[in-house]
Amino acid sequence: MVAPGTALREGMDNITHARTGGLIVIGEPEDISFMFSGGIKIDVEYTPALLYQLAKMDGAIVLSADGSRILWANVQLMPDPTILSTETGTRHRTAERVSKQTDALVISISERREVVSLYLEGMKYILQDIPTVLSKANQGLATLEKYRARLDQVSARLTALEFEGGGVLYDVLSVLQRAEMVTRMATEVERYIIELGAEGRLIEMQLEETVVGVMAERAARVRDYGVEDSDASSDAVLTALGALSHQDLLDFGRLAELLGFDRKMNTLEYPVTPRGYRALGRIPRLPRLVAQRIIQRFGGLDEILAASDADLASVDGVEEALAKDVREGLRRLQEVDLVDRYLQS
Repeated sequence: MVAPGTALREGMDNITHARTGGLIVIGEPEDISFMFSGGIKIDVEYTPALLYQLAKMDGAIVLSADGSRILWANVQLMPDPTILSTETGTRHRTAERVSKQTDALVISISERREVVSLYLEGMKYILQDIPTVLSKANQGLATLEKYRARLDQVSARLTALEFEGGGVLYDVLSVLQRAEMVTRMATEVERYIIELGAEGRLIEMQLEETVVGVMAERAARVRDYGVEDSDASSDAVLTALGALSHQDLLDFGRLAELLGFDRKMNTLEYPVTPRGYRALGRIPRLPRLVAQRIIQRFGGLDEILAASDADLASVDGVEEALAKDVREGLRRLQEVDLVDRYLQS
């Protein structure tokens, strides 16, 4: 609502640059009217210019929950004085108490420091100027690109080992770790994009290009190598993976435990083979349900690779043409993997 490019942000910027200060409350009037004292009820359509003019008065300005109308102006807010506040200024202390006492979004604009503070449910966030946020977003994007490059390297190595039958648990955990690091950095950049609003469109396009396919690949790897093969188990692993602290994410023993393995095992020596969810998921026009049936029928990628067209066609839902498509698709994946390794070398 307050990102650059919105009408509300334009009005806030006008108040900030004029150094008049202001207190803006956005919420349902029936939920916050009990703390009103005095004020002028106007109930008119919101415009940035009108917000700026009304901010010249000392009291608070009350907007509708969607910010489309200005309901009250020059209102003295009387929140519960017993509510603890860590703020020192009168305007900011009032804003914090109102946010703790109601569900409203409260915006406090400092008169002298040109600082805009947002309060919601007692939480405080200070808006930063666009150049600062843009710089942080670009730094985050550069870090994300490095993380993605490393993820592609370890993922390509694991793919090669999958087709050769020489993968170990360490390789799987390396891919999961890197995929989660990419996901977390992408989330950090997304926060900057939200704050940039209209100014963050180019950053958003670069972010989408950088993280394309990461979430699906991460989920497929978990399904391929988790001890238990089910949608519920896969979702539980992904949830637990996202909740790990950064320190635990670096602990391969903890990652192995999430997949259902003994955390004390030597991951460098424990051989693993994929079920084939990722490989089959990359074959065009192969329904997910049919892919699951193929995996349940053969048990793993090695067995699927060794199966004939007739063997594949014996699976429910797999016709002769689709069986050929599956075999041809897996063969192309092997060829693409060989080409990628040749180019990287």
